[in-house]
Amino acid sequence: MASVTVNGKKIEIQPGMTVLQACEQAGAEIPRFCYHERLAIAGNCRMCIVQVEKMPKPVASCAQPAAEGMVIHTDTPAVKKMREGVMEFLLMNHPLDCPICDQGGECDLQDQAMTYGLATSRYKEEKRAVKDKYMGPLINTFMTRCIHCTRCVRFIEDVAGTDELGAVNRGEDMEISTYIEKSITSELSGNIIDLCPVGALTSKPYAFKARSWELAKTESIDVLDAVGSNIRVDTRGNEVMRILPRLNEEINEEWISDKTRFAYDGLKYQRLDVPMVCDEQGKLKESSWEDAYKLLAEKIKAADSTKIGAIAGDLTDVETMLVMKQYLQKIGSKNYDCRQDGSQLDNAERALYIFNTTISGIEQADFTLLIGCNPRHEAAILNTRIRKAQLQSKMKVALIGEKIDLNYDYKHLGENPWLLKQIAEGLNPYCETLKQYKKPMLIIGSGVTARDDCEATIYYAKKLALKFGFVTETWNGFNILQRSASRVGGLDIGFIPDQDGLNTSSMLAADMKILFLMGADEIDLSNLSPNTFVVYIGHHGDKSAYRANVILPAAAYTEKSATYVNLEGRVQQTERAVFPPNEAREDWKIICELAQATGNNLGYSSHAEVRKQMAKVNSVFAKMDVTRAETFPKELGKMKDFTSDFYHNPIQNFYMTDSISRSSRTMAECSKSIADQRKQAA
Repeated sequence: MASVTVNGKKIEIQPGMTVLQACEQAGAEIPRFCYHERLAIAGNCRMCIVQVEKMPKPVASCAQPAAEGMVIHTDTPAVKKMREGVMEFLLMNHPLDCPICDQGGECDLQDQAMTYGLATSRYKEEKRAVKDKYMGPLINTFMTRCIHCTRCVRFIEDVAGTDELGAVNRGEDMEISTYIEKSITSELSGNIIDLCPVGALTSKPYAFKARSWELAKTESIDVLDAVGSNIRVDTRGNEVMRILPRLNEEINEEWISDKTRFAYDGLKYQRLDVPMVCDEQGKLKESSWEDAYKLLAEKIKAADSTKIGAIAGDLTDVETMLVMKQYLQKIGSKNYDCRQDGSQLDNAERALYIFNTTISGIEQADFTLLIGCNPRHEAAILNTRIRKAQLQSKMKVALIGEKIDLNYDYKHLGENPWLLKQIAEGLNPYCETLKQYKKPMLIIGSGVTARDDCEATIYYAKKLALKFGFVTETWNGFNILQRSASRVGGLDIGFIPDQDGLNTSSMLAADMKILFLMGADEIDLSNLSPNTFVVYIGHHGDKSAYRANVILPAAAYTEKSATYVNLEGRVQQTERAVFPPNEAREDWKIICELAQATGNNLGYSSHAEVRKQMAKVNSVFAKMDVTRAETFPKELGKMKDFTSDFYHNPIQNFYMTDSISRSSRTMAECSKSIADQRKQAA
């Protein structure tokens, strides 16, 4: 601990802190443009300038280490005059775009010019102009406004890891550029919009749509992957205008992926907003809720209950799965499954289907073994944690699976799963390397769990984990990388069949009489019996809706308060930001109303009652927090062998993974832009 004095106040600080951090700890406000606590220090803008006694010149507090006995002044007349001078230089070439700038009302330059700047300008010469740059379909550029803070450059280099931005030229001719006119390929590029302290980088889909003070703000979570990033949904009227990140150190820090940020326009297109029923010619026609329920009630009562089943999609909330499970059990069916991708994981041991290390715990690991996964596409935010750990603590990474660009260095061991068996049995030269690590972890991709030989991967991964210290009394480095927002919650609530029920593949192959698809759009219905009566409960007219005999329109994640469990086992909930369109309703209410129509009252009259029942079924739902697995199963089970020679990644297009992103015009432009660049590169 060191002792410093800030504006006459003596404080104790941690070793390694900068003068800026010491000043903030003492309660002094320090203006800044280039400094950001999650990025490397640049010292570009000089706005954070302060005076330190016994130093001949003023110092940039962001780049100056604090030392024992320092006496710092942040509010002297000299400091005030210096900041006014810095602000005068920053505004010298800045255009008067405030009335038309999308950053208006949220602009650091506006705020600090008001607080620390002069009331007049002495600059009479013509201002510098810079040509706008093309950075893809997501980012609008107005480079004349740029103040060269380089936050965007440092983010793309350090956090995203794609090295696509930089400064060209020097002095007054300096410009931030992609060097050549091309789209930024990072899945996190939208974060530089938030980082930009001026209006140089703004959101292209949001351009000139609204002002920040016009928008209602709702705190929620993202469900387009299994990370559960914390977000803020900004709305005007009944329309989602934009989605921004919300700070959560345990999950996404203050970053979100481009799909999370920009796919919201998909909520407007291809929406299901009225009940629909197939007529005698097989064409879907609009219907009333009462008529749809009446038809379904007749079908359900006439059908053999063992021939009725339900499959939950990737965006299905826990409440819906609980109510559907109870309804099916009440009518005598045991056919329900939340694993629409054919995953072989069950819920016997929670440690075998969650990310046990936790997202923030990645930073403690010193080695990561990736098994058949691509975290850059399956969980972009989680991938940034791996890169962060590698940069800050020199964590090593190895991969068994497809060779891919992960934006950080790793050792590619091969694509063959038999390598996992060799390492687990100590027959591979890499075993010697594994012995040196203190806190290693492994990550098994969700695509691996859908393979027929999933049990072999789990068997040898457990054997490897126990042999090389991946799992100890104080450390659990065994992780499953789920990519579906509904998967962990579905397993926690028990939305999988027992030995008497049918799973997803069995239901699709059997001669089912009635099949409920709850937003299940990632399944192949080509072999489904033409006699199967399909009921689609969802919010988009996506793949499975075209096969439906009855469509019951449901609410999307921004239109309901619903519970989800992220990949690390953290219970979170969305909050309703807008109302569902037209006649659409919340999913669990639809099922309760259908149950009522068939004479099976489930006894739920409010959302609170459903959540109370969830906590009774599984105690993890009693609190909104992460619940770690209590034990790790040390029994390996029966010896299994692999049946296929290569691991393949399940996601081919990061921007098109669910019904919302497939309906998004912005995501379609991103897909086209990346595809065009790959063609040009080839």
